[in-house]
Amino acid sequence: MEILGIDVGGTGIKGAVVNTKTGELISKRRRIATPHPATPEAVAETIQKLIHHFKWNGPVGCGFPTPLKNGKCLTGGNLHKDWKNLKVDEFFKSKTGNQFSVVNDADAAGLAEITFGAGKDVKGTVIMITLGTGIGSALFLDGKLLPNTEFGHVLHKSGCIFEKYAADSVRIEENLSRKQWGKRLHKYFKHINLLLSPDLIIVGGGSSKKFSKFEAQINIDTKIIPAKSENEAGIIGAALAAV
Repeated sequence: MEILGIDVGGTGIKGAVVNTKTGELISKRRRIATPHPATPEAVAETIQKLIHHFKWNGPVGCGFPTPLKNGKCLTGGNLHKDWKNLKVDEFFKSKTGNQFSVVNDADAAGLAEITFGAGKDVKGTVIMITLGTGIGSALFLDGKLLPNTEFGHVLHKSGCIFEKYAADSVRIEENLSRKQWGKRLHKYFKHINLLLSPDLIIVGGGSSKKFSKFEAQINIDTKIIPAKSENEAGIIGAALAAV
């Protein structure tokens, strides 16, 4: 089955047509910068541009960077306060005419990796951590998703969550070397390891392509590996969520 998968991020909105049986992208990926401010109207307009680019008339799967419950946005996340309490799937359908299935973006990336990638056939507890504008998480037990976790929001110290200390956007903003950033990530993954005792940790997001440059700084007793589909995981998983 072919589905248009769209991954909404803090800096870019990406899309491609996905073969949901194999996890392969069957079109070239298209990326458009996330509008600022990222209001519902502005983001919907960008998504409409992607749909027109692919000349797509069918259902759309969308990874979205906030917690969601039955398609309803629980917070504005890193986008805009106006998203809070909006039924995102119905809103996008009203703006585009396409049927939408919306899932948290990190959960989408995790679905791709647990179905086709680094987490395939892994039993026990698997957590996917996406490093980008923020820190996203997807938690699986024996291949089943426990949706809407927010492990980027665990406290690093009083008044500061780890997302504000160790996201890739913080690395860029503070001009940290990969080694310096890796030391921050070590603190984060050590904390996650203590909380969950997972069998496997998968690192996703755009930073997964550079995993070898900070891997040596992370020293925990749980296997930690990059996502196989790298930063295409969100697109693939979004499409899977629409099947």
